[in-house]
Amino acid sequence: MTIHRPGVPEDLPAAEILWARWALLAAVAATSADESKTGHRTGIWLDAEGLHLDDCGCTWWTMSRMGDGRFVLYGEDEASTVKFHAPTIDMLAGAPDWLPFEELHDRLEGYELGCVYWYEGGVWARAFYPDDLRDDGLDCGMSRFVDREDVLGELRLYLIEGDHGPSAHHLLSDAEVYRLEARVLLDRLRAVGPTDLDAVTRTIAAAGFAAQTA
Repeated sequence: MTIHRPGVPEDLPAAEILWARWALLAAVAATSADESKTGHRTGIWLDAEGLHLDDCGCTWWTMSRMGDGRFVLYGEDEASTVKFHAPTIDMLAGAPDWLPFEELHDRLEGYELGCVYWYEGGVWARAFYPDDLRDDGLDCGMSRFVDREDVLGELRLYLIEGDHGPSAHHLLSDAEVYRLEARVLLDRLRAVGPTDLDAVTRTIAAAGFAAQTA
């Protein structure tokens, strides 16, 4: 799937699907060593704030569950031209009152926010963009989760396939409907240490795969 530049809300799958794909990749990559880090982290992970992606370079993103079927997605990629646009674009124009405004304002003041999307009632939305805006970074940031084949390709790097167990496709499908059992996924993972299995299990639980919740 191609994401427009700049992105439009319709480029994104339902927030529950986006969360499931991102969280599954965070789970298979989880390690206890990463969980214990107190400084800056890189990669893909899930914590109390939500899902994160950070390449320690030009891209960082966060997706948080806000309750009652609401989600917020925000971040920045170097491709974004939003913060350089003149006149200034108000990325929070029209935003609902349940967004994490303190965090978003801190990011804005630090000149490190490229776009903000929010999800409520089964629909994604964002602020209005002027016609001459070139990019908001959504494509570079989210294409790896929006394109299901990209998710499967990444997932297969962590799995043992080829026998009679569930395939990457089946595991991802189970995650997308929030019926993924930790035991089933753990049985398919390539060799990892016991502490890593604990970290994977914790991430699966935190992702809410046992039952669809927001």
